Amino acid sequence: MTQNAYYKHHIFFCLNQRESGESCCADQGAQEAFAHCKTQVKTAGLAGAGGVRVNKAGCLDRCAGGPVAVVYPEGVWYTFVDHADIDEIVNSHLKNGQVVERLRLAPDVGR
Repeated sequence: MTQNAYYKHHIFFCLNQRESGESCCADQGAQEAFAHCKTQVKTAGLAGAGGVRVNKAGCLDRCAGGPVAVVYPEGVWYTFVDHADIDEIVNSHLKNGQVVERLRLAPDVGR
């Protein structure tokens, strides 16, 4: 854990909703994935100081890969499609420190 860090990991989920009809994470199940992640982190005993904080975020500007989440302090960007993907991120990355390579968002994916 980074010295003086309150949490070991933050995971931010883009929950942005675009009114213009453009593709957005909110239209791709991001809210449900966020809620599932919060539940899984709590159930695994990872929530709270020294552990994991699951946060909502506005647009993270990587819409083309949506839905997206990012884990800090590592700065690892993920895309996901279902609860199994979220479970794998929680168990592998947030619990055991192993990045889930198959769910990593390609570095050139933007808006």
